Amino acid sequence: MANFFAVNRTISERVQETGGRATGFDYMRLILAVLIIVWHSLATAYGTSVPKGIMESPVRAFIALILPMFFALSGFLVAGSLERSKTLFVFLGLRVIRIFPALSVEVLISAFIIGPFFTTYSLGEYFSSEIFLKYFFNIVGHIQYALPGVFESNPLPNIVNGQLWTVPYELQCYVALALIAGVGAVKRHYAFLCILLLLTVLAIVKYLLANTGEISVANGAVPGTVLVLSFLAGVAIYIFKESIPWDGRLAFASAIVSLVLLSVPLGDFFSPLIIGYLTVYLGLMNPAKFFLLRGADYSYGIFLYGFAIQQAVSAIGAWTHHWWVNVAIVLPCSLLIAALSWHFIEKPALGWRKYLYAAEPTWLRVFSRAKNA
Repeated sequence: MANFFAVNRTISERVQETGGRATGFDYMRLILAVLIIVWHSLATAYGTSVPKGIMESPVRAFIALILPMFFALSGFLVAGSLERSKTLFVFLGLRVIRIFPALSVEVLISAFIIGPFFTTYSLGEYFSSEIFLKYFFNIVGHIQYALPGVFESNPLPNIVNGQLWTVPYELQCYVALALIAGVGAVKRHYAFLCILLLLTVLAIVKYLLANTGEISVANGAVPGTVLVLSFLAGVAIYIFKESIPWDGRLAFASAIVSLVLLSVPLGDFFSPLIIGYLTVYLGLMNPAKFFLLRGADYSYGIFLYGFAIQQAVSAIGAWTHHWWVNVAIVLPCSLLIAALSWHFIEKPALGWRKYLYAAEPTWLRVFSRAKNA
């Protein structure tokens, strides 16, 4: 406990202590991915009524922490990637090879394996359906949840990949950060904070306009704009890492304040920096890795495949319509498929980084000539 509350270094110093590879982030990614499956088990086992009831209760604050923490974690780590990249070409290229290969394969598996197995349509009707063709828009982040005749009788009907709703916001995060970096605001630290404040105000205005000015109690899913703000909050903490203490007391206070904010009207919009600090503090803890985390990151695969597997399990029969049955079956299956995804898709795709780095000098010359023209 004394070590937890010790204040003797900044976040930057803690990053250096861990060699820039703090294992806390690996644990957090895996734990958050598992928590998403546990949360989705309620909808896939019982339909929308149970999770809706929970999100209208005080428990909502705890559930609402999950995705903002995921995005804040991503923002902090991606900011490091941006700092190491000499050009936006490489930065965006790294994001592309991390996201799209695995996403594309998951979409193809859903469309050509899961869909035909569970559809109530004939195969001819299934493959000729406009819904089937539209499903491939998922590969580019234009989300389509349904496949023709698939999961029609599930407690949560007609949804194959409900988790993909966050993908467009993830893409917005990378584009927004690239644009902000492109105008030099990332290096001007307080300019970045001003942009974050402006975006927060705009997000609140957008929310109020969409709700005709009514400020309702905190319920339902965290707005997608809050996820983007959480990502940028993670970036902000990275930018100011030399000035922000790595302090267990601040982390404890952040946890309490986050739960309070996620329980009050409009509190979601004011929570990103607080949640971001808590996330980064936990991420910079450095416990020993257990075998699942050695040289692998299965969290993305668990996120990608978990929901479709949950829906497939739910389609087997009524005996699977209990959240704990769903989780007990889906977690090991998701972990196995995530491992296959990592070793045969994601990790090989990361090998393409060498081509991005090889092209970087060319892009630097192009930018230099354009700047001097």
